[in-house]
Amino acid sequence: MNVKKFFTKEQKDKIVNSIKEAEKETSGEIRLHLESKCKGDALERAVKVFKKLKMHQTQLRNGTLIYLAVKDRKFAIYGDEGINEIVPENFWEDVKEEMQSRFAKGDFAEGISGGIYRVGEKLKEFFPYQEDDVNELPDDISIGE
Repeated sequence: MNVKKFFTKEQKDKIVNSIKEAEKETSGEIRLHLESKCKGDALERAVKVFKKLKMHQTQLRNGTLIYLAVKDRKFAIYGDEGINEIVPENFWEDVKEEMQSRFAKGDFAEGISGGIYRVGEKLKEFFPYQEDDVNELPDDISIGE
C-alpha cells in the first residue's frame, strides 16, 4: 500500500482544511503524519515523529500530532506537554475511540477530520486564538516511509 495514495486528493484537501479550521480559533498546532508501517508501539513512534517534525518547539508547547501507520493499521495521538498537562486524563483515549469507530467502517478521512475537530475544540478551550498568533507549523500532511 502506497502511503502517498492512501487518501484521495479530495480527502487530503478535506483533512488539511480541517486542520486550518481547527487552528483558526486556537494558538495550538495540529499535524497529521502518515507512514506505511510502524514497528512496535504507535505512541512511541508518534513521540519520535513529533520531535523529528520539531513540534516540541512551539512557544506554548501546545502541538498535537495524529500519527497513522496505514499498512499496519496503527495510530496514536500525542500532545505536547503544554496541552497534555491540562486536558482531562482520558481525553486522548476518548478521541482515539471516536476515530477508531470511523476507521472500523473504512472511513479514515472522516475519522481523521473528526479527531482534528475534537482536538481543535480542546485546544480552543485552553489555548484560545490570540490576535498576534503565528502559525508555527505547516498545516499539510506529513508523510514518512
